[in-house]
Amino acid sequence: MIAHLKGVIREKSAGRLVVDVSGVGYEVLIPFSTYYELGEIGETVSLRIYTHVKENALKLYGFRTSKEKKLFTQLIQVSGIGPKLGVTILSGLPVDEFVQAVMDGEVVKLNRIPGVGKKTAERLVVEMKDKVVELFPEVEEAKKEGVPGFLLADVVSALVNLGYPKNTAEKAVAKALEEGHTDRFEELLRKSLRRIRA
Repeated sequence: MIAHLKGVIREKSAGRLVVDVSGVGYEVLIPFSTYYELGEIGETVSLRIYTHVKENALKLYGFRTSKEKKLFTQLIQVSGIGPKLGVTILSGLPVDEFVQAVMDGEVVKLNRIPGVGKKTAERLVVEMKDKVVELFPEVEEAKKEGVPGFLLADVVSALVNLGYPKNTAEKAVAKALEEGHTDRFEELLRKSLRRIRA
């Protein structure tokens, strides 16, 4: 199974990408969240890949972040949600907002995503509530602290992108929150970095 691709962007359109890896062009289906993060044609891209195999087809789904891929993999295990709808859901809501909506039982918000009917939205809340807490514990921790879940997740993600291990980043953010409440990304990131370097 293909789990990762790094190559040159040869074709690019909303929802689809062709990546040239050593002369072989791979068609990759992507959510809008990944599309907006891509460079231009001719630039190098690195994608996390989910390989979907059916008896008569093999499709590659690509994601810029591990959070997107983790959520996608979990989404397609929900009854009635296949890879196509999984990509649509990721295109409709950023990962952190989706997780928050599931945890808060916001069926109406989920129902606004194209292709997600009321019953599907209800099923997402019921089937994924516990799973998203396991996948993204930082969101639940942020909720307890009264900090927006997406903020904490964004700070953890920023620290990981700076090269710090995820568990180190999560501990640093938790300690930074002990200093006092904040709802500003820059302030929380600065406090977290200070904790790591202490």
